[in-house]
Amino acid sequence: MLWPVETRSVSPVFVGRSDELDTLNDALARAGAAEPQALLLGGEAGVGKTRLVEEFATAACRQGAVVALGGCVEIGADGLPFAPFSTALRALRAALPDELAAAAAGQEDELARLLPELGEATSGRHDEQGMARLFELTARLLERVAAERTVVVALEDLHWADASTRHLLAYLLRTLRTGRLVVLATYRSDDIHRRHPLRPLLAELDRLRTVRRLELARFTREEVGRQIAGILATEPDPAQVDEIFERSDGNAFFVEELAVAATEGCCTGLTDSLRDLLLVRVEALPDSAQRVARIVAEGGSTVEYRLLAAVAQLAEDDLIEALRAAVGANLLTATPAGDGYRFRHSLVREAVADDLLPGERSRLNRRYAEALESDPTLVAADAHVTRLASYWYQAHDPAKALPAVLDASVVARRRHAYSEQLRLLERAMELWDTVPEEVRAALRPVDFTDVYPPCGCDPATTPLRYLDLMAEAAVAGRFCGERERALKIIKKALRILQDEHDPQRAAWFWVQRSRLVQGLARGDGRQELANAQDLVRGLPPSQVHADVLANAATWSMLHQPGPEAFAAAERAVEYARMVGAREIELNARVTLGCLMVDSGDVDNGLAELYRVKDAVLQDGVAHVVGRAYVNLPSELESVGRSREAVPILREGLAFTRRYGLLDSEAWIWGNLSESLYALGQWDEAAEAATGALGSAASAKPRGVGALHLAHIALARGDAEEAARRLAIAHAHYGTHDPMPQVLLPVARITIGVAAEEGRLLDARAELDRALAAGFPPGTHRYGWPLLLAAATAEADARTLPAAADGRAEALDRLAETARTLTTGAPLWQAYERWTRAELHRARGTGTAAVWSDVVTDFECLDRPYDLARVRRRLAEALLEEATGDDERDRATQLLRLAGAVADHLGARPLAEAVALLAQRARLTLTTRAAPRVLDPAEGLGLTGRERDVLRLVSAGRTNRQIAEELFISPKTASVHVSNILGKLGVAGRGEAAAVAHRLGLFPVEALDPTR
Repeated sequence: MLWPVETRSVSPVFVGRSDELDTLNDALARAGAAEPQALLLGGEAGVGKTRLVEEFATAACRQGAVVALGGCVEIGADGLPFAPFSTALRALRAALPDELAAAAAGQEDELARLLPELGEATSGRHDEQGMARLFELTARLLERVAAERTVVVALEDLHWADASTRHLLAYLLRTLRTGRLVVLATYRSDDIHRRHPLRPLLAELDRLRTVRRLELARFTREEVGRQIAGILATEPDPAQVDEIFERSDGNAFFVEELAVAATEGCCTGLTDSLRDLLLVRVEALPDSAQRVARIVAEGGSTVEYRLLAAVAQLAEDDLIEALRAAVGANLLTATPAGDGYRFRHSLVREAVADDLLPGERSRLNRRYAEALESDPTLVAADAHVTRLASYWYQAHDPAKALPAVLDASVVARRRHAYSEQLRLLERAMELWDTVPEEVRAALRPVDFTDVYPPCGCDPATTPLRYLDLMAEAAVAGRFCGERERALKIIKKALRILQDEHDPQRAAWFWVQRSRLVQGLARGDGRQELANAQDLVRGLPPSQVHADVLANAATWSMLHQPGPEAFAAAERAVEYARMVGAREIELNARVTLGCLMVDSGDVDNGLAELYRVKDAVLQDGVAHVVGRAYVNLPSELESVGRSREAVPILREGLAFTRRYGLLDSEAWIWGNLSESLYALGQWDEAAEAATGALGSAASAKPRGVGALHLAHIALARGDAEEAARRLAIAHAHYGTHDPMPQVLLPVARITIGVAAEEGRLLDARAELDRALAAGFPPGTHRYGWPLLLAAATAEADARTLPAAADGRAEALDRLAETARTLTTGAPLWQAYERWTRAELHRARGTGTAAVWSDVVTDFECLDRPYDLARVRRRLAEALLEEATGDDERDRATQLLRLAGAVADHLGARPLAEAVALLAQRARLTLTTRAAPRVLDPAEGLGLTGRERDVLRLVSAGRTNRQIAEELFISPKTASVHVSNILGKLGVAGRGEAAAVAHRLGLFPVEALDPTR
């Protein structure tokens, strides 16, 4: 019997969708202007999403863009982790091999988790930043590839996407800011029921102004007529159009099927179910083709030819003839690579799969699994383990499924696909009791979680336990953000351990529970850590014991610093060294070094932190390196060594950016903002604080950024903005996990805002709350600025009658508290004298001698704003005590210096105070200056930062390169470039460079990128 070679059902004419295509082409044009675009394309199954994407991709290629397509893969009910991104990156590598290799340079081992062709993915450290690290590196890779050429990344069938793919897409759409890039994702809207995992993501992306969402409607009757005409290559009968439009309801795919059915004489006798219509098409095939179609339907979205041949067990000629029939009937189509087959439309595959009998489905999955076991090369290496696990699970063979599922969970973990790892481990726990004991006894722990104890036994000979699965699942849940599921698993594990004497495992689970309780904002985690400490107390040293002590020391450093924290850190270091736990040792030494500095042993503490930084860089322990780059500069800043801290912070930014340590990068931005503020570089400090807000993966670093912006706004006299930023900081910090390093700076800014707004009673109330909480040992770095802010508020309000009631008590409390804080560093001593000087001023007993000592202290420190403030106070005291011209001359000089700093920083309150004092004392602060040659940059209104950016623009740098060189975010660089173009009155970067050259703003050597 001869079978028709081809049945055309796809119209060669693209019908309708003009508005949607215009939107896509507009996005392409915007991307070509280095404005990244993100679009979501939704519509019911069969409405024409893929056809629209193909039409747009063709048009984009004609305009010189590179198009990389990736589709979410369904295997049974499972999706392959990161499958669409892996496919798209593979396409990019094929189209732009040199560009992608250059963009991935230095990060191949991490990016190999998505694209194995880049090399061998290292095991690396697994932590809560692991997935975010991979996401950041992926975003940076795409931005670099699309720096010079427009790239379209199209991801289809998001309704099948695994959780890791959804998380990566959300991250990209939130963070992409530069590059000629279009990200287009499609999904089947009729599948998105209330509990569908894609639904929350769509809601989240709807709130992003940078994401455009398109919804494809069904065809009108006129469009259906044009589609049928294209299929039939002739004008259709109007009655036939009416009938097909009514039956299809304008769904493009069903229009095709009904039109073909009509031409083949199948129009009469059709059932009312369109699903049955699809099956009629299949049932019209020869038996061998029907059999092959059923095999392909159960194999997944795509089935490789060699795998299909192994499962079908047909002679090669018979298999090819069956495939030819299915392809000719337009049911199956070859994959673009030509190595496999898939259904032309997923609706047909679903109809065929749903028509399989339960036993038939299990048998097919078993044959797929057996074929893959016999020859793993039948599928791509990166998909083998995952697909084998899925086939065995769908085959309902627990003994075979459990080992395969565990292997797949390890692969998922190594790819940082923690959501998939958690799902697979939960599946393993589901299978556990149904698997024969002899199979379970042969299983071995394959991927120990952090310091989870191996029972003191050799993992190679110790069987896997159910608790081991629970430990892995709990950590995977924490890493992927499924904290509720992880906490549920941990609670169950601790109930099991109540009946077993296994203190190390119990202690380990209590440490995990502490982390989850803090992450879920249900407490500070202290009691959980105390339980863990009780369990290991008296036991021989072990990794678990060292880890418990290290966690307890870090918790105490942040919440209750003092002797107990110091002792725990010392013991953690000692125990870690005894058991060879190098990473725990280095982490504990960071804590110990910080506690040493805070306790007054400044030189030894800083020396220890420097040693740890060098050691972790040499050992390549990225997690601890990130912490060292955060804590060492923080401790330097705490003792007034801001200028020493800044280069280390910039070095830390480069490191954390390279390794995608998002939270560490955000903490570093916050610390950099603090140090730059102290050094009088406020514009740069504000940029750094904005960097903390933009780069953080969690809430607390964003709180730091908001608080620093509040501090700068307050110093510049914008109390309203300071209050707004303070509220944002409060929201990020929350109330569940109070820490002195959060509470005291927040209280200081709260007092400052209240004082600026004339609410002294509110300032006192905030002070009372802070004093009631107390200042634990080591918190003086936060305590002194708070006491100073409160004392200054009291002194400024000393003449207000409304402030008289309660003033004496407030001043006494401040003085008493000041006596309890240490002054072991020059900065702390300077703050102590300043605070006492303000208390004298508040009581009306201030003298020039008192303020002179304060000025002397700050003249030895690198803090221009603080020095300007105390100089102004000394000038005020000198004028009050003046008996001749000497005091007035000195006061004039002091006010000139203070005013110059205030003007430079934009510190309006200080500048106004200086001017007012000079006016009252009839002092002249300005002197006649010699004429100077106007700098062309100043004449154009360019700020110092904009001048730096223009220099780099003139040198041909991209926004990303400018950001990396000036240690600002790409978004900030983009804003600076836009401001420069506006001030120069030009339309593009080339014109801006030409203006800079014509005016001679930069010498030629300054534009040499090799210098």
